[in-house]
Amino acid sequence: MQRLADFLDGIARVTASIVCWLALLMVLVQFGIVVGRYVFGVNSIAAQESVLYMHATLFMLGAGYTLLVDKHVRVDVFYAKASAAARRRIDIFGHLLLLMPSMLALAYWSWPSVRNSWKILEGPISVGGIEAVFLLKSLIPAFCVLVILQSLSLLIRLLLPISSSEKAGA
Repeated sequence: MQRLADFLDGIARVTASIVCWLALLMVLVQFGIVVGRYVFGVNSIAAQESVLYMHATLFMLGAGYTLLVDKHVRVDVFYAKASAAARRRIDIFGHLLLLMPSMLALAYWSWPSVRNSWKILEGPISVGGIEAVFLLKSLIPAFCVLVILQSLSLLIRLLLPISSSEKAGA
């Protein structure tokens, strides 16, 4: 089980190591847009949309890694003062009954829209924009899969101490 968790963590790490470059590329493209507009008086809807696409890709595909490194948003009212055992129970509850079901629901309910978008190769958001809205919509199920995989990895790690202590007590 440890190897499976490590493999799943590896997926998040590799994905993050690739998409993190979008942050730099986003800044460079946005800088080019500003220079083009205010210095040369030219504008490109496609360039502006590319920043939106990169931003969406960075956040949607980087979410699993964010979960891995524990930098996600957490309501810390009770969690911060809880014991290690209580935190583990809260995390197990959160993964099993909140995170995974919500990701499955999001994937399920978004899939028809993604499928239809691919069927028609849905075009740009704006006239002159990037003709790949179907790719942008595909980020939704990809996000769900990556977060579910990382949640599964964390859940395995949370449950490993329980199964190890049960074996030691047997």
